[in-house]
Amino acid sequence: MSNNVSYAFIHGGGQGGWVWRETIAALNRQAGSEFGCAIALDAPGCGAKRERRTDDLSIEDVAREFNAELENAAMRNVILVGHSQAGQAMNFMVKERPDLFRRLVHVSCSAPLPGQNVQEMIGSALHGANRSAVGWPVDPKTSSVEERFALMFCNDMHEPSKLEFLAKLGKDMWPRQTYTFTGWTYDHLDLVPATFVICLKDMSLPPPWQEIFASRLKARKIVRIDAGHQVMNTRPEALAEVLRYEASD
Repeated sequence: MSNNVSYAFIHGGGQGGWVWRETIAALNRQAGSEFGCAIALDAPGCGAKRERRTDDLSIEDVAREFNAELENAAMRNVILVGHSQAGQAMNFMVKERPDLFRRLVHVSCSAPLPGQNVQEMIGSALHGANRSAVGWPVDPKTSSVEERFALMFCNDMHEPSKLEFLAKLGKDMWPRQTYTFTGWTYDHLDLVPATFVICLKDMSLPPPWQEIFASRLKARKIVRIDAGHQVMNTRPEALAEVLRYEASD
């Protein structure tokens, strides 16, 4: 892998750029002197931007802001890595500036159907109960948020890591409009090669749904890792190996 590879990371819902620290550290360890540069971006309302007012921001606004940050950092030929909800912003980043990106790596990313918003994509029933919605690992009507989050995000974490992660989860929030947007288009994603990382133990987006989302996001390659939804935290070395390989392809 040449030392001019740039990685940009985008987090999912309820999280911030902080979620990528372990994977970026693993990349640095594995690549050594060949490591290029990496930046973990924060969506407005998340991480370092947690105090931002975001009511008037659309998904397109978020994508433009991300692209502007990459340009300001003089990043080109970028390997763009996104997790979960990040796939939706990546879509519009490519639509606006395909020239910035060398490859997309979707890590258990979601992709609503055109005309469908994020809440409709998730639905309100259990996993497998509705063919048109992802569902939940436990009944959202009878379970607590804490119970749902523990299963969705921490099912393959050791107890200390689980408690530490859950204490951070939910303090960050993407702009409200990103959850109500319905005007999704995906045809333009053919402009940039894409890889989809399927997390085989994922209790947030079950593997069959990840397969569906990989197809919608025009992924040309699928890689599988035996991990839950937070693979970047529970299997950072394995994910870093995948990213290094994709950067050398």
